Amino acid sequence: MIYNWQQPDWPDFKYDLIDIEDIMFSFAEEMGRVSGVLNGLSKDSQSETLVNMMVSEAIKTSEIEGEYLNRQDVVSSIRNNLGLNRVPANVKDKRAKGIGSLMVDVRQTYDEPLSKEKLFSWHKMLMEGSRGVQIGKWRSHKEPMQVISGAAGKEKVHFEAPSSRQVPSEMDRFIAWFNETAPGGKKQIKKALVRSAIAHLYFESIHPFEDGNGRIGRAIAEKALSQTLKRPVLLSLSKTIEANKRQYYAALEKGQRSNHISSWIKYFTETILLAQRQARQLIDFTLKKTKFFDHFKDMLNERQLKVVKRMFDAGTEGFEGGMSAAKYISLTKASKATATRDLQYLSEIKAFIIEGGGRSTRYVLNLREL
Repeated sequence: MIYNWQQPDWPDFKYDLIDIEDIMFSFAEEMGRVSGVLNGLSKDSQSETLVNMMVSEAIKTSEIEGEYLNRQDVVSSIRNNLGLNRVPANVKDKRAKGIGSLMVDVRQTYDEPLSKEKLFSWHKMLMEGSRGVQIGKWRSHKEPMQVISGAAGKEKVHFEAPSSRQVPSEMDRFIAWFNETAPGGKKQIKKALVRSAIAHLYFESIHPFEDGNGRIGRAIAEKALSQTLKRPVLLSLSKTIEANKRQYYAALEKGQRSNHISSWIKYFTETILLAQRQARQLIDFTLKKTKFFDHFKDMLNERQLKVVKRMFDAGTEGFEGGMSAAKYISLTKASKATATRDLQYLSEIKAFIIEGGGRSTRYVLNLREL
């Protein structure tokens, strides 16, 4: 198998944009809608939306790589890094602490040129607490860097990256390309979605670190998108990718077989567009949450408020399985009679909607009339 980096035209990527013109137009429309809805929120709600988006990205970019982080630790880490906690919260999980730092730094330094030092800094954040991995430096092992699937003895090699000895020169060339294609650069790529797609594929094809390449590669895609748009993007690319990982890996594998990458760009730009649409849904959700509390805040006691906040914390995906009497008791430590009475009251005032019946009765937040 000959991969993209082994071909004589590497890294002279070629592509046709005819198939993505509608995608780019739709993305511009979605961006306008997102900006409009976001500007209609209060500053607190805007901050909440930003935190929720970054939390989603942090959790999903980790899940793609098989790491499952505690949501509250990630929330605390991001809020600490944004300076939103008067007293910094204690984050026990070093992985959550690191990914939170990375998410905030990517957003706050989006307009800065890319450098080897910045990539090493991101890697140190990401790998905090990791053992047996070279941290904050390019990989140097002699063994091939391969992307493999399948059981032992039946492995399938999907991709093999350049050897470790080639990484320093390949990364020097990648960093130069990234900065030259930025706004004002001598090789500027004006179409944000296209530059982001190429940047991600290019970086992933070099695979310069022992671990963390996927997560840093997605951060690079976000940086490229934000730089070219000249403002930080508000979307979770990893959430969209994680929802269909097989499609992502299949598109990436195909994109790494040739330097004619039209199909990869089409896949990646469609993914960015979907991520932007999901971001608008999250902002709409935040707006409904604000209206919900404005309407019901004086009608809820401390116990009921705790449950409602916990349900909203689950985000747009909703509280798994809805709220039940058993979950209510577990969250509030209330008696069964109190839990039943509270749930009945919350449905009577139309804060909750009842779904199912009997032992299968579940309660969900009523956001339909807000």
